[in-house]
Amino acid sequence: MRPFVAGAVTGLSGAATSVAAASLLRLDSNPVLDVAAVVRDLTPGPVAELLIGVVQHLDKPLLVAGTALGLIALTGWAGVRAAHRPWQGYVVLAVLGAVGLAGVLHQKHPTPASFLPLIVGLATWLVLLPWLVGAAVRAETEVTGRRAFLTRTAGTFAASLVVTGLAGWWGQARSKAEEARRLLRLPVRTGAVPVGANLRVDGVEPWRTPNEDFYLINVELSIPTITPDDWSLRIHGMVDQPLVITYDQLARRQLTQEWITLCCVSNEVGGDLISNAFWSGVLVRDLLAEAGVKDGADAVKTTSQDGWTCGTPLSALTDVNRNAMLALAMNGKPLPLEHGFPVRMVVPGLYGYVSATKWLVDLEVTRFSDFSAYWTQNGWSPLGPVKTESRIDVPRSGQQVEAGKRRVGGSAWSQHTGIAKVEYQLDGKAWQSADLGTVPGNDTWVQWAGEVDLSGGDHVLVVRATDQSGYTQTAARADVVPDGATGWHTVHFSAR
Repeated sequence: MRPFVAGAVTGLSGAATSVAAASLLRLDSNPVLDVAAVVRDLTPGPVAELLIGVVQHLDKPLLVAGTALGLIALTGWAGVRAAHRPWQGYVVLAVLGAVGLAGVLHQKHPTPASFLPLIVGLATWLVLLPWLVGAAVRAETEVTGRRAFLTRTAGTFAASLVVTGLAGWWGQARSKAEEARRLLRLPVRTGAVPVGANLRVDGVEPWRTPNEDFYLINVELSIPTITPDDWSLRIHGMVDQPLVITYDQLARRQLTQEWITLCCVSNEVGGDLISNAFWSGVLVRDLLAEAGVKDGADAVKTTSQDGWTCGTPLSALTDVNRNAMLALAMNGKPLPLEHGFPVRMVVPGLYGYVSATKWLVDLEVTRFSDFSAYWTQNGWSPLGPVKTESRIDVPRSGQQVEAGKRRVGGSAWSQHTGIAKVEYQLDGKAWQSADLGTVPGNDTWVQWAGEVDLSGGDHVLVVRATDQSGYTQTAARADVVPDGATGWHTVHFSAR
């Protein structure tokens, strides 16, 4: 048991020093995240979808934690082997080092500095393994050896925790991108919430979503960090005049400021992967007009700083009635790092996987037939228009409320089309028309509210929405794959 503990503490220490080195070098990734990314990309798509369906938003933390625990378990085994034959322990470490090297090479754009954290971690392992395992072996036969083993392992473990904590503090305190964001001043407004947008039903999500509460879906395990000074956008492909635009040049252009609701294609019926904010940015159609789009193009491929790709219909970006933009600010503040700072794309009426590229650095005018974006490679539809949907926020499923007259409510959305009507139904009775909140246009969600008279016992509440085109959302249930979920949100609750 002691050799295993010695090896495990060795593994933890090596991981801690490698993470610390990556933080000190201000790298976007570290060996643990690199290996986790390899595991993620090697996992078959159906298996990944099944696991995500089970753990939901915990998929990335659990992946990283599982990778770290696997690493520690394997180094523990290296300690066991080294206690009997030292060379076998080094073989295990060599294999783990090769896995780490594969992870670094798997990065989108590895640099010489990307290999340094791995080297630091391996050096830590090579130094600590014989030191701790030697103490573990002596502890089997010597009383003083037991004390030495306990002192060494406890001290090394504590030092690992300190190093990890200091690395996290350093990385946060020294973040160039965060500091640049803090000092940035943009000529933007916070946006006043329209009078009547919030219907004041307790428990209904606010019409404006604060930045810190905005839903968050990112593919990569680490957040790309890029400063405005280092950022530029390349516009190329099927254009007459390729462009390269710096952040200062973009920020000096005329800014459009609009309320726009974004939602994720992975949003289940009644889900919370939808949020509303006041966005400030430059219209994509103006940039494309300046570049001059050639005949035959039907798509725009956008690429993130981390290499993620997205395919968007060209018609959605050039539509004069749809303010697709390169956003610089969100609710009157520069974009948060996790939401794409310094520049991201926002397109009303399209799911995020075909439009909402964060950390945007490349925009290529092309044809859908000439490329496959990240999510379309994984079986999702290439177009991704938002579906008309509605949700009940009050009451919650499984909730018990007081009998009598009660207010019910929630939200409905059909971005770029608009909501015309929301109806709710209690216990299979006649549909009732809901009151609708005030909205500035068709690109945001709308709150709905109504009243029910509840007797004691169990109840079922259902909601459906009709959009401005006259389409009423279908009751038929469909999964989120390949182009978004459908169905009426139904809540089972009770009154007393």
